[in-house]
Amino acid sequence: MKKFLFFFAFLIMMSSSHASQAEEKLMEGIPEYRLVVSFDIPASRITGSASTSVEAGKKLILRTGRLTDLRMSMKGREIGFTKKGDVVEVTPPEAGMLDITYRGVFSGQDAEETMNYGVVSSVIGGRGISLTGTWYPQREGLCLYRLTAALPKGYEAVSEAEDILKAVKNGGVEFTFSFPHPLEGISLVASDRYEVTNETVNGIVVYAYFFSEDRGLAGTYLGHAKKYLDLYGKLLAPYAYKRFSVVENFLPSGYSMPTFTLLGQDVVRLPFIVETSLGHEILHQWFGNLLYIDYDKGNWAEGLTVYLADEYYEEQKGAGWEYRKQILIDYESYVNEKNEFPLRDFRSRTDFASRAIGYGKAAQVFHMLKNIMGEENFYRMLKDMLVEKRFQRVSWEDFRKESEKISHRDLGWFFTQWLDEKGIPDLDVEDLSLRLNGDKFEVRFTLNQKSRAYKLVLPVTITYLSGGSRTESLTIEKEKESFTFLYNRMPATMVIDKNYDVLRRLGAQEFPPVMARMIGDEKPLVVLPPSGKESYAAVIEYFTRKGADRREASGVTYADEKASTLVILGRDNPVIGRLFGRVDTGDGGFSVVLRQNPWNAQKVVGIVNAKSADETDAAFPKIFHYGKYSSLAFEGGRNISKKIDESERGMQMGLREDAAAVDVSALKTLSNAIEAAASKKIVYVGEYHDRFSNHAVELRVIRELFGKNKKLAIGMEMFQRPFQQFLDEYIAGTIDEREFLKKSEYFKRWVFDYNLYKPILDFARQEKIPVIALNMRREITDKVAAGGLDSLTEEERKEIPARMDFSDLDYRERLKSVFEQHEAQEGLKTNFDFFFQVQILWDETMAQSVDEYLKKNPYRQMIVLAGSGHLMYGAGIPTRAHRRNGLDYTIILNDADIDQDIANYVVFPQSLDGVTAPKLMVLLKEEAGKLKITGFAKGSVLQQAGLRAGDTLLSLDNTPVSSVEDVRLVLFYKKSGETLRVRASRKRFLLGEKMMEFEVKL
Repeated sequence: MKKFLFFFAFLIMMSSSHASQAEEKLMEGIPEYRLVVSFDIPASRITGSASTSVEAGKKLILRTGRLTDLRMSMKGREIGFTKKGDVVEVTPPEAGMLDITYRGVFSGQDAEETMNYGVVSSVIGGRGISLTGTWYPQREGLCLYRLTAALPKGYEAVSEAEDILKAVKNGGVEFTFSFPHPLEGISLVASDRYEVTNETVNGIVVYAYFFSEDRGLAGTYLGHAKKYLDLYGKLLAPYAYKRFSVVENFLPSGYSMPTFTLLGQDVVRLPFIVETSLGHEILHQWFGNLLYIDYDKGNWAEGLTVYLADEYYEEQKGAGWEYRKQILIDYESYVNEKNEFPLRDFRSRTDFASRAIGYGKAAQVFHMLKNIMGEENFYRMLKDMLVEKRFQRVSWEDFRKESEKISHRDLGWFFTQWLDEKGIPDLDVEDLSLRLNGDKFEVRFTLNQKSRAYKLVLPVTITYLSGGSRTESLTIEKEKESFTFLYNRMPATMVIDKNYDVLRRLGAQEFPPVMARMIGDEKPLVVLPPSGKESYAAVIEYFTRKGADRREASGVTYADEKASTLVILGRDNPVIGRLFGRVDTGDGGFSVVLRQNPWNAQKVVGIVNAKSADETDAAFPKIFHYGKYSSLAFEGGRNISKKIDESERGMQMGLREDAAAVDVSALKTLSNAIEAAASKKIVYVGEYHDRFSNHAVELRVIRELFGKNKKLAIGMEMFQRPFQQFLDEYIAGTIDEREFLKKSEYFKRWVFDYNLYKPILDFARQEKIPVIALNMRREITDKVAAGGLDSLTEEERKEIPARMDFSDLDYRERLKSVFEQHEAQEGLKTNFDFFFQVQILWDETMAQSVDEYLKKNPYRQMIVLAGSGHLMYGAGIPTRAHRRNGLDYTIILNDADIDQDIANYVVFPQSLDGVTAPKLMVLLKEEAGKLKITGFAKGSVLQQAGLRAGDTLLSLDNTPVSSVEDVRLVLFYKKSGETLRVRASRKRFLLGEKMMEFEVKL
């Protein structure tokens, strides 16, 4: 809770005894403001009298908030005034002192006195007195304040003061606060529970005002406060006052006023505050309280304080790049076109977006300014301003002028593009290439600024395969600029902005799924839980108020999922299964897990699980303080776990991978692979479908494992689930091969010659080994390929797996590469999302088929035969089956690349020819139950025999044919060189159809 009190621009000056003539000149014309107050604490009431110097006939404007019984007089004569809302105007008839009396009640119940995030600014009560809002008639502009406060006995009080006089008076205690420098406002904090301790550093007395129950924290805070005062005294300029106080507040505050910081009790009890927020608030003694903020021209102080406190502390630990990356994450999470504004327009934080701009963006601007100027010049600029501009209002323009003076450079472009424009750069790399140029390695690429052209100094780091790296600094200012670099050693990767030195949009691989992205999304989609909605009432209410759509899980389409950030309620919500298969929501009474939206890299999915409404009410409000985390768990409102998902550092691009090398001395054989596979519950064997050598390996694996374990089953991608009955009948011997091929629709549903698989099916039939049809029926996958999963009917949806995981981004990228190659070869423009859905549907269906069979037959070992693409890296079927059953498996691939983790074994069988069914080399079209010839391929035996395009095939070897699979079935039982009897018909003009018979040599 690091808050700076934006209502005032506080001033800090050196003590009057050390004031220079220039400082004395600044004091000329500053009006006095004397304030005397007393309290009726049980009634939450303040009674005050003020006296301020005025000029004759010059209008005076006061803000009075909720103050009442306001009276004004001069020299005992009452003065009239006008009041509109909380603004009072009075025109003094003469010069002198204007006297004001007033009352006010501050019970903390009135919403008028709330500040950012609902913090009450002024309260008087039994817990204490905290007055940081409009608790007296506030005069516009700077004044020299003197405050006297009468309080009950036992109270300690703090205000902006160089000297505090405490005297016993009328049975109570009276405090007089003297501050010899002008301020725009004054505060008062008091309590009868304070225990006051102090220590000294460099002549500064550092005080701790802590409640008795927290007295043990005082020493820690004093020690750290001394450290920060010493740090910034050396880094910037000596601290400006004789005293500094750390004051505990009963309200949840985090403010910095001249000579003290006011921290809420809940805040000071957090163990990390002394390492973070305390230093931030102390640094405000320099920026905001010594250099004033010219609010009319923009608030620069929060960004500079974040940069030299929060970010600076992380930089000292070697983690500055992580802090700057978090700035970019927050910016992208919270800022959008509707709530974005130029940095120069920032005044104070009112929400997450304004904080991301005024704190985060501004801090990054100062970081980039330091990198342009150089560190020495940057700090020289700050030191000079702290001397030359102290006690004055400072604007961004002053920073520009001072930076230009120190660096001897025109920096107008820098301040204009970062302060006056909305948005941040959006970069990508095009045409990246690596080639050998003589004895050098040449890297070429084009940097593209997608939104608009910024002038940027961009670090680009090349790492070498042999180790080490080299960084170039590129200055770009056009929408597209190309670069070429030569290197002596082989480059491995190129990383742009590795340390997050530039304010820019993050690449998809750099942008982890975090709470901030869910919280900051403009209009998420809330997916209601299947039961127990009352447990999520607070979550539903918050996101609904934010403008989110709400929907039952059954009403959520894949188009909805792609378009939205999702807030999914309940770990048993079926939408989780549709997207990720399964997600571990962890322990705790309330948990939130963020995942990347698999359909849209710019969106996230938040999975919220709650055991009860009480757990939600206790924990949900706290997640807003954990924006950088990817998963959270709470028990009774107490955080018990938190985690940030890994993401890439910088924009990373691969140039060259180290060549794979095989230790030949450790080379294994297929026999070794089979021996190792014998102990695994599932053995996956990957194939190229059209290679006899691959199927010979499969048959050998089956034979040898069957020799070790008769309880074997074979799962095959080549058969579809609705035809399992006919596989069973064939293996059992109740139907013959021809009937099996006909009823299983093999030739309709699988394009590859059955001779490739016949030896496997023959062996299975011989040994009565169950063969399991793994695949989804083609009608479903064809429909998904054409229109996506949303095109399926309710009945069709019942056939597909309820749980499917679309979140494997590496698998998605490999499939995208295959898809793009297919597009280029075929000249097609199809939908990659639909292609991806089909691939995952195949994988998940086959994984489910494996799992279902083994659950029903737990005593069996299973060999799964599938295309290698479904098995490589375990990404297709293996990990999805393992997600369901956790069973051990091994992967054996035929003819695959040697790559890390691609499989357990890769086999390279010698090429092997095999007998295949003869081909007619003809193009056929099925029309109204007839099979029409539409064309011929080169060397067609039918064309050579005299058939023509337009003829209709009627029968082959007296077997009627009306479909392509009928033809393939007949041909399967023929051999090359044999004769095929073909009966066909041909339409003739006016003469009717002609029946024809041919004898065709195959």
